[in-house]
This record gives sequence, structure tokens and C-alpha cells, in this order.
Amino acid sequence: MPSDTGTLLEALAPPPVTVNRPLALFLDLDGVLAPMAPTPDAVVADPRRTAVLTRLDAVLDGRMAIVSGRTLKEIDRIADRAALSAAGVHGLERRRRDGAVDRPAASPGLAEVLASFRRFAADRPGVVVEDKGISAGLHFRQSPASADEALSLAHDLAGTTGLHLQPGHMVVELRTPGADKGGAVTAFMAEPPFAGALPVMLGDDLTDEAGFRAAEALGGFGVLVGPYRSTAARYGLAGVPEVLDWLEAVAEAGR
Repeated sequence: MPSDTGTLLEALAPPPVTVNRPLALFLDLDGVLAPMAPTPDAVVADPRRTAVLTRLDAVLDGRMAIVSGRTLKEIDRIADRAALSAAGVHGLERRRRDGAVDRPAASPGLAEVLASFRRFAADRPGVVVEDKGISAGLHFRQSPASADEALSLAHDLAGTTGLHLQPGHMVVELRTPGADKGGAVTAFMAEPPFAGALPVMLGDDLTDEAGFRAAEALGGFGVLVGPYRSTAARYGLAGVPEVLDWLEAVAEAGR
């Protein structure tokens, strides 16, 4: 494995456009299909993204799912409902292609977490609290000076509530214990139309490592998007534009 100091393009080759089995794609959203933004609401639908996802869903006979930290409602808003199969909140909620949704009951500790997060954000301009129903996020992208305090608060609350601590890009999240992105990939792959295909997971964050490992265990591979780091991914793409270029090439090759 290359050293952590190498750039992505030096460290990881781009993924192949065609593979030796039918392809199944699992796609993270923020940082992969959509650029990072100052606030969660600032990410919106994009015609190019919607078009390539719609085309891929047809070319792959439905073997495409978005696997994101966003809720299913947010995935549908940003992807313009182009992905029928999707997993939200880092795999905690999962929607099959027929519309059936698996979602656990919210942990009782979430009310305490949301109240603490809102008190924390009240006197820190730029800090945003996100209520996902079964998870709570504390975003500090617009207030980087709050990062250490936010992480410390989240660690303390994880200890008292038993919620799962999920750090991310300038955000920390406490979520109901349960499945992760790897579990979502594995569950999709056990069902039609994904069963028997070669799974490929595209992600940028540490939360995507579980998805990379699940894809690899099932004979596929992961694709790290963005700067190189130690990763279970086998291939790499530099950013969102390169992801969309690659997805369009996959769709064209599958015609």
C-alpha cells in the first residue's frame, strides 16, 4: 500500500469502466456525487447528476443504490428521486427497490443529545444541529474553532447515552446503534436485483470504509474519492467531477 503522503492520483489508479461480472454500484452522496457545502441544505439537485443516475439505473437493471449519511428524504431531494434503492443515516435506514423501508426505532437517548447539541449551537454562530430522527448531527464547517469542543461534547454524550459516535467531515454525529454502510451493502447484495453482481462502493469519508470492506469481501472493490489516506479502497478518483465522468463512462459502456 502506498504511503499516506502520496496524492490520490499517485497512490490509487482509477477504477476500470468495465468488469467481468454484472456491476452493482453503491454511491455515497456528499463528497462523491455532490460537492461538500457549508450547510446540509446548501446541497441541491443537479441536472447532470440526475441524468447520469437515471441512465445508470436503466443500464444496470436497477443495480444502483445511494448509501449516505443523509436521511432517505434528503437523498431523494438531492438525487431528484433518481435512486430507488437507497440507504440513509450511514446504513441505519434502508429502502429496497420496491419501496419497502427498514428503519430501527430511535434510541431514547436522542432527545438528550439534541437538547445538548442545541444548547451548544445557541451561542456559537455557524454551528448547525441536524435532527435525522434516528440520529443527531452537529455541523461545525462554518465554525472550525468549535471543532474540539464539539467532539468533546459528542464523546461525553456517547458515554452517557450509549449512542454510536460517528465523526465525519467537519461534523460529528450520534446515532442509534445498528447497521453501518457495510451492512447496507451486504444486505442489498443478498437481494434482487443486486444478488450475484460485482459490488463497487464509491466513498470519500471514514464512514465509507465499512462499505469498501463489504464490497471487497463480496468480490468487488472500493473507490476512494478525494485525497489519499490509508484505506480499504482499491482504486481512487480525484473528486466529484471525476466521479461523474467515470459514471457516465460506465453508463456508456453498458449500452
